[in-house]
Amino acid sequence: MYGVRLAWEDLPHDLRSWVGGVLGGPVVAAVSQPGGFSPGTADRVVTASGRRAFVKAVSPAQNSGSPDLHRREAEVLRTLTDLVEVPQLVDAYDDGEWVALVIEDVEGRHPLVPWTDAELRSSLAALTHLAGRTAPAAWPALHEELVGEFGAWARIRDAGPAEEATPLDPWVVDRLDGLVALAARTLPRLAGGSIAHTDVRADNLLVTPDGSVRLVDWPWASRGAPWADAVMLLVNVRWGGDLDVRPHLGAVLDLGASHEDVLGLVAGLGGFFTEAGTRPPAAGLPTLRAFQREQGHACVRLLQELWDG
Repeated sequence: MYGVRLAWEDLPHDLRSWVGGVLGGPVVAAVSQPGGFSPGTADRVVTASGRRAFVKAVSPAQNSGSPDLHRREAEVLRTLTDLVEVPQLVDAYDDGEWVALVIEDVEGRHPLVPWTDAELRSSLAALTHLAGRTAPAAWPALHEELVGEFGAWARIRDAGPAEEATPLDPWVVDRLDGLVALAARTLPRLAGGSIAHTDVRADNLLVTPDGSVRLVDWPWASRGAPWADAVMLLVNVRWGGDLDVRPHLGAVLDLGASHEDVLGLVAGLGGFFTEAGTRPPAAGLPTLRAFQREQGHACVRLLQELWDG
């Protein structure tokens, strides 16, 4: 369940011509890529000379906030020029309305969903390497970025049953005060200086032919705890199937997380997704709310598995 995208042919002629200029020749083939929620384009393109690249482009007509996300991603990629896990930015376009990024095309595919143990190990290895690198000081701090999100369970509790758009899982109802407190305790633990992608999902990962993993789609990058991305990945694994993540917890704990840290981050995300899933539809993103509801359910299932672990 992902977003609805524009096609390459929907882009303005001037923008497509600019891409051809950057790549040294006109684009003769473009294949739209699945995954993600951007309402703009996301295409693997090939020029007449055979040069390949990945191009994403969007304007406010699709969604008012999406162009700024592309601008932010361009800034992030310009700072991540020496990491093998991160595809390199070739160039960026911004005419005040349309924003486009031309990025290195990575030979690879998204991890299998349902997840496999082997691809989860490879993905955690990539996140472990990234976590060992210091994020630029100008990046936002993760624990500050998530203040609102981690207050969601408290808002849900304080609104009371009469205000709930959808019934809460009985397991959550029985532990709501504990979830509120757990999220509050964990939020400051997310502080740190490591590179944090903060949107680690299967559709933002590419498994290359040698089995290594690269991360794409970087607009939410921040400075945070070295274990944050790894925990977020476990939520996606649970959303995408029934693979037991407990044998992989050692890799997360090796990054400095405690068992309570894992629970607390999953709890904080679960509250955010549960609350966000009840909001009105987002312009240009018709599938987002349903996806957020599914993510909320995945967080609760993961908490149930790990609560007494």
